Amino acid sequence: MKVVLFCGGLGTRMRDYSENIPKPMVTIGYRPILWHVMKYYAHYGHKDFILCLGYKADLIKSYFLNYNEWLSNDFTLSSGNQIQLANRDIHDWNINFVDTGLTANIGQRLKAVEPYLDGEEYFLANYSDGLTDLHLPSLINFAKMHDKVGSFLCVRPSQTFHLVNMDESGVVRDLQDVTQRDIWINGGYFVFKRDIFDYMNHGEELVYEPFQRLMKEKELIAYKYTGFFGVMDTFKEKQQLDDMYARGETPWEVWREPKVELSSSRKVELRSA
Repeated sequence: MKVVLFCGGLGTRMRDYSENIPKPMVTIGYRPILWHVMKYYAHYGHKDFILCLGYKADLIKSYFLNYNEWLSNDFTLSSGNQIQLANRDIHDWNINFVDTGLTANIGQRLKAVEPYLDGEEYFLANYSDGLTDLHLPSLINFAKMHDKVGSFLCVRPSQTFHLVNMDESGVVRDLQDVTQRDIWINGGYFVFKRDIFDYMNHGEELVYEPFQRLMKEKELIAYKYTGFFGVMDTFKEKQQLDDMYARGETPWEVWREPKVELSSSRKVELRSA
């Protein structure tokens, strides 16, 4: 299943940090968040990527064209500076780099890569700024079971802010932490049927007009998830993810899950919760 990654926006809320690089290239540890998202999908067998490029597209292209696998892999350095990698990262990935416009919105970027999705019944899509430990096959199976045109991950807000209930004069009736309310937000992990393009017109933002049409026909469904989800939309959120990485608390690195050895006399099919 192909994976469309939206990585062409300006990232205005990260500009103090990412003035010279696109937001997907802002690092967590040794690698940009874009790599973490791609590594997540690759772990579940989805290694055919379509990158919707825009702002500073050259930096994303250069990163992968000059990719250093030794940076995040164990290796042996022998005489003559010969490097022998113990394992590899992206050798079996297929990446399409597509210029989708400097000022294009998400809907326009998705529409621009429609030709790359010919023959695909379903495809995956992602905002490229959120990390999760979600068992991806569960989301995909959920989408296929309900047979809807659009499905997306639905999570609880992770940041603390307060909802205000007031009357017309401004007198506050209630002030409540958003995390204490039954509020869910779009996590940016999508599963689409290719039919999504039938609901899109030129210039429209994905989650506005097209999603309104899907909702009207009851063709949009959300998958509620209460596990880990972290987004890097602001500098503060980038610092929080950096702190987690420094402490070794990286639940989104599902590819580091310990493998279970099965005895040769009895092999069973393993399913993640």
